[in-house]
Amino acid sequence: MKRVISTLIVFGACAAAAVLMGAKSSGTPTKTVKIVFDNAFGLTKGGDLKIGGVRAGKTTGFSVTNSFPPKAVVTASLTQKGFQSFRADASCAIRPQSLIGEYYVDCQPGTSEATLKNDTVPVTQTSSTVPQDLIQDVMRRPYRERLRLIINELGTGLAGRPQDLNEVIRRAAPGLQQTSKVLKMLGDQNKVIQNFIVNSDTVVKELEARKKDVARCVVEAAKTSQISASRRQALQAQFQKLPGFLGELQPTMAKLGDLADQQTPLLRDLQRAAPDLNTFFTRLGPFADASRPAFKSLGKASVTGRTALNDSRREVDQLAALAADAPRVGKPLRQFLQTLDDRSRSVDPDARAKTSAPPAPDPTAYTNDKQGFTGFEAIWNYIYWQTLAINPFDQIGHVLRGLFILGSPCANYQTGDGYGTDAKTTALFKKCNSWMGPYQPGVNAADPTGEVHNKSTNEKSVPVKTGEPPRGAPEAQPKPGQPDLSKPQIVLPKEIQNLLDTLKVPGTAPSLPDLPKLPDVQQLTQQQIQQLTDTLQQLGIGTTGATGPAGSVTNDPTQLLNYLLGK
Repeated sequence: MKRVISTLIVFGACAAAAVLMGAKSSGTPTKTVKIVFDNAFGLTKGGDLKIGGVRAGKTTGFSVTNSFPPKAVVTASLTQKGFQSFRADASCAIRPQSLIGEYYVDCQPGTSEATLKNDTVPVTQTSSTVPQDLIQDVMRRPYRERLRLIINELGTGLAGRPQDLNEVIRRAAPGLQQTSKVLKMLGDQNKVIQNFIVNSDTVVKELEARKKDVARCVVEAAKTSQISASRRQALQAQFQKLPGFLGELQPTMAKLGDLADQQTPLLRDLQRAAPDLNTFFTRLGPFADASRPAFKSLGKASVTGRTALNDSRREVDQLAALAADAPRVGKPLRQFLQTLDDRSRSVDPDARAKTSAPPAPDPTAYTNDKQGFTGFEAIWNYIYWQTLAINPFDQIGHVLRGLFILGSPCANYQTGDGYGTDAKTTALFKKCNSWMGPYQPGVNAADPTGEVHNKSTNEKSVPVKTGEPPRGAPEAQPKPGQPDLSKPQIVLPKEIQNLLDTLKVPGTAPSLPDLPKLPDVQQLTQQQIQQLTDTLQQLGIGTTGATGPAGSVTNDPTQLLNYLLGK
């Protein structure tokens, strides 16, 4: 039974692998490129196409160009994602794959910013191979004689095209191309080589001075080689796992390449922002060092603050309870503050308010000559002008108008009683007064408020005079067309307002029954009074120690009933 289950599991795994491989191959993207060679010797249909040593596609067809001399055109299909972008400097070469005569196309995608034109690698960027077996066969008969006949017969034609022959030979032998590149690089670096030769004596001298270090380096290299040799099995296993690792790495590297392409704009922006970021991080270091004491103090304060918050829970609960009544106070307070900030409600016209008023269209702008300072401005003006009144300052100096007198009869508070009639009081006022002006109300002049002092009873009273207005300023009334902010501005629903308007019209109000006349307590019998008293006690209203109308305490139920009944 166990064998049957194991067999089924193996077959299921194989089927899943086949399905997954089929799904992967069916969705693999393809791209076709063309590669022009002088000679496509050794290539076959379905052969490998490698990019950077990685199998990325296969050859699918061959053709010949119509140009002279004709060229071989190899058509290849790229199936691996991430290897389908050929640049303008892409190059390809035909290389031997094994010793039995198999060949493949090896390409380099290039690094140019421009893409490959028409997806075709030109012949100037390709190189063919010279098979080793043909070179060896030339040294034997009859191939040696056949080659001599070809050269003799075609010598005249080849002699007329030395440059084309030179290019074909260079492309046919990649070693010659690499040699030319090396010679060109050496020619470009001739000054460096010259300096190297000139300074070689200095280098040799330094090496001679530190020959012990060089010898020690060689010894350490030998020890490293011995250690590597002792672990050759692990290294061998590592190299055996390397192909599988590279195979698994290919999709990751392809995704990484796509990510790098998508990150190019971001990296360009980051490159432009790098100087500013460098300056920011350079300045951030001293700022971070300077902020350490502040963070330490903040940490200590947080401990104390946590204790304070825990202790303030009761106050927070009380504030929450008081907040329920806050809207009742908020509306009158808002009306009061709006009135203080309204320039149209200024008390006295004052042209000086124009210089400090904000310009239009500000609501508190100065618009006409009948306006003055707002309530808020008047408060600050009082503080400012009061400070200037007691602290004058000019080009000569500063004077503080404040006088403190100790140990003198002038230090005590004095009233105007006896001024003009008592010689001692009059002399004291003339010595100690600091009056501003010749007239002082209530002292040496009549009190305009009408207050009269009764010297016999030492009481002050204000006589009421017929025809005079009451004392105190009248209450400010709203201007025509403006709401009275001192009263609640209640907007009733439409239905209720219509009902109230109906009640105001004479003859439309419903007739209400007359209220019953309250009985006189004096006419109640003792039994009725006792019943009312018992009822009040049941309702929690005791009669013992009750407060009467004038605030006096009484125990008489008749007086209590008179008070409750409004008698």
